[in-house]
Amino acid sequence: MAKVLIVEDDATIRTGIVRALAGRGHVVVPAGTALDGLRLVVAEAPDVVLLDLGLPDLDGREALRMLRAISQVPVIVVTARRTEGEMVRALDAGADDYVVKPYGADQIDARIRAVLRRTARPAEERDPAVEADGVRVDPRSRTATLDGAALDLTPREFDLLYFLVGRAGEVVSKRELLAEVWQVPYTAADKTVDVHLSWLRRKLGETAQQPRRIHTVRRVGVRFGTTP
Repeated sequence: MAKVLIVEDDATIRTGIVRALAGRGHVVVPAGTALDGLRLVVAEAPDVVLLDLGLPDLDGREALRMLRAISQVPVIVVTARRTEGEMVRALDAGADDYVVKPYGADQIDARIRAVLRRTARPAEERDPAVEADGVRVDPRSRTATLDGAALDLTPREFDLLYFLVGRAGEVVSKRELLAEVWQVPYTAADKTVDVHLSWLRRKLGETAQQPRRIHTVRRVGVRFGTTP
């Protein structure tokens, strides 16, 4: 059970989410505006926030930046905006996950549970450092380097890179990445992995068209490593 703050201006959608999550044992706190949501983050100290982007008083990304100034609570963006650019901007602003409407109650509940598992069991407490092809990732210090130079990674980019480097030379499917890194079920329409891989490639100084370390294996997945 978690305390979930829902920031959603559509009363019908908000009521439906409240009922669905309450029926699954969560304590649900609703808010209809960004400013109410920010106030409730402080007053209610939720375990996770579901944040719509199309809010009447502030754009959701601006609300997210303001929220990140006062709290590190996990935030799952839930929105009708489905372009890759919107997803990247929301993740860049501090979102932990991104779900496109319409979505089922089971899916959003799974996302909440996955975020809480990641928060409760940090990788740095149990996992060793890994290294391959000039990349070193140390979960204990939460540091990553490329040829000795520090990489500036978001928490999710760090976890993804750690997993890929730890499996260097192996082909890993998107289904497995979602299950192991995001700890959520795979759906064919889910672009979360693609966005993060693109983002990670950029920070490693490469692209999908000119890969050096992160290689796409068509219809199978991705492989980390400079050699097959």
